[in-house]
Amino acid sequence: MNKMTLGPIMCDLRGLQLEVDEREMLMHPHVGGVILFTRNFESPEQIASLTKVIHELRQPHLLIAVDHEGGRVQRFREGFSRLPACALLAECHSARQAESLAEQAGWLMAAELLAVGVDLSFAPVLDVGGKISQVIGDRAFHVNPDQVSTLARAYMRGMKAAGMAAVGKHFPGHGSVPEDSHVAIPYDRRKYQDIQMKDLIPFERMIRAGLPGLMPAHVIYPEVDEKPAGFSPIWLEQILRKQLEFQGTIFSDDLSMKGAEIMGDYPQRAEAALHAGCDMVLACNNQTGAISILDKAEIPNSIELQSRLIRMHGQFDKNLDELKQTTLWQERSAAVQQLEKEPELDLGDDLFA
Repeated sequence: MNKMTLGPIMCDLRGLQLEVDEREMLMHPHVGGVILFTRNFESPEQIASLTKVIHELRQPHLLIAVDHEGGRVQRFREGFSRLPACALLAECHSARQAESLAEQAGWLMAAELLAVGVDLSFAPVLDVGGKISQVIGDRAFHVNPDQVSTLARAYMRGMKAAGMAAVGKHFPGHGSVPEDSHVAIPYDRRKYQDIQMKDLIPFERMIRAGLPGLMPAHVIYPEVDEKPAGFSPIWLEQILRKQLEFQGTIFSDDLSMKGAEIMGDYPQRAEAALHAGCDMVLACNNQTGAISILDKAEIPNSIELQSRLIRMHGQFDKNLDELKQTTLWQERSAAVQQLEKEPELDLGDDLFA
């Protein structure tokens, strides 16, 4: 096993196993993580085998991540509990029951992923819901920022109990724009004070509760900065780091999304995100673009970056079969899956959440 520091680039894989050229890519010193999609999943046994191969490449091991919120965004399904959309948690008979189920859902999601070797899921969604944003929709816990904060905090507690660090998204809020940043460049033209009084509330409260990781939105807030939030030193350094005192890890959203194209080619996007304050940038669904970043981008590195990334490693103590034998899993899986109304269509690998 090779001892290497973790780099700030997270890339993806083409299929169900690690190919020779991909193994070489993952050994690049600028790489620090891998994100998995539905195309990388066939069965729990296969995904556990794939993560084992990836983890054995380097020491400390590469971070392995996935989007696995539940509802429309759940990359692994067969052999895993069907997780409900977060909005369903708020439809319980009481606030206490909703909070309890949110904590159980966070634990269940995290425990099952950890059991197959996945370090982290990019969750929970901290966007304030409503009818404006279809891409967020029922991925948000609630239309009220106070309720979002309460349920997200419970969800994070469950994740932490299972051994996984939470990554809240999409800072400072994607729920108030109709455009989908995967296919458009959204503009949120509200003043900062209006964003602060609504969308920022869950982020502020989760940061105070110890949120380990965060992902900014590919949304432009022109009253604050002309750059999308994930490429903005104003949003990431001045507001997030200094004003909100966030000390955790900042992951960019996918650099292949339409909302990122305004920043130039792939190396330019990566450089802009990293210099703005991101600790790790995600280059997904375009392996040529990812390789161009590794070959051409000027990539910073630091001891502080290493400590932040290392803290995002998962805690692995059971495989999935062992987990399913526990009373805790059986009770929580049954309770959480009762919320699922109808099977939802996976949004697929073209959507990065």
